[in-house]
Amino acid sequence: MDFAVDDETQLLRSTVREFAADVVKPAAGELDRTHSFPYEIVAQMAELGWMGIPFPEDVGGAGGTSLQYAIAVEELTRVDSSVAITLCAHTSLGTQPIYLFGSEEQKSEWLPRLCSGEMLGAFGLTEPEAGSDAGNARTRAKLDDGEWVIDGAKQFITNAGTEISGVVCITARTDDEEISNLIVPQDAPGYEQEEPYRKMGWNASDTRPLTFTDCRVPEANLLGERGAGLRQFLHVLDIGRIGVAAMGVGLAQGALDEALAYAKERQAFGRPIATFQSIQAKLADVATEIAAARLLTYHAAWLKDQGQPFGLVAAQAKLKTGRLAVRASEEAVQIHGGYGYIEEYPVCRFYRDAKILTIGEGTDEIQQMVIARALGA
Repeated sequence: MDFAVDDETQLLRSTVREFAADVVKPAAGELDRTHSFPYEIVAQMAELGWMGIPFPEDVGGAGGTSLQYAIAVEELTRVDSSVAITLCAHTSLGTQPIYLFGSEEQKSEWLPRLCSGEMLGAFGLTEPEAGSDAGNARTRAKLDDGEWVIDGAKQFITNAGTEISGVVCITARTDDEEISNLIVPQDAPGYEQEEPYRKMGWNASDTRPLTFTDCRVPEANLLGERGAGLRQFLHVLDIGRIGVAAMGVGLAQGALDEALAYAKERQAFGRPIATFQSIQAKLADVATEIAAARLLTYHAAWLKDQGQPFGLVAAQAKLKTGRLAVRASEEAVQIHGGYGYIEEYPVCRFYRDAKILTIGEGTDEIQQMVIARALGA
């Protein structure tokens, strides 16, 4: 088995890492404190071609691989989760449904603008009564004179309310027994983006509820086959878990980076605390778990790139890395002591950002269910 990463991928990693250190890191704390969306950073990522990494060049993408995409997400999250989730939700959830299931007309209309970063894409699945039980969607769409008329609500939607948001793909009941996906443009009549949530973390990302009141879109905005929505979004979520798993690896690595640097500088009892066995044990355990989690995540991305089944490994990676991110950030706070509880230290933000990785893109309990079913349980 070849674990080598090719030169092109290594170059992407080093480029994203440098960008994260030079551009994202200096702004991350203030963006988090003021709950400000990182428009300038997103614009720069768009210029670099990162908003369409895993999509072919003939649809406007960068022609990259799933592994390259995961590595870019990892390196961004190593510094800031809000910027990373903006890229991740746009790529995995906002753009993938149109690329995978869209007609040629839909692809030509939306993909060039999405892949270039001219606009952000979003994915509307979760509802007040349909979270883990996604099949319980209450949002409805009915045909009326060549238009879909949509009524309902979505919640916890990322990227739908920014100045550069362009389109959201939503699930809706097009019949009592069927769920379909529809493309809803930002300016569709009857589509309203509510005020953003006040969150524990990811404060510089856009997350808000959406409402649809007699919202009308053309009949041609049906995404793929009518009634195929459940199958479609389950496949999209499988892909999305690779990105979220990469976020878990990146956050854990960033927390370890900060903890190690602090432990080398912080003096106690006349020497750096990094020389104490209890601190070394924490650092060693987290570093070892990161190495394992990174391989699991890369394996899921590699399987997808090879056209092989990847859903099981993606669920395992998402489960492992989310829990690791929580543990690694907690250990980083503990190593910082009282300073870890102070917002001027990044580990405080990392700790707040980590928890959602065990909830979003399917809770840990959903991942366990997916894994158990794949095992035949």
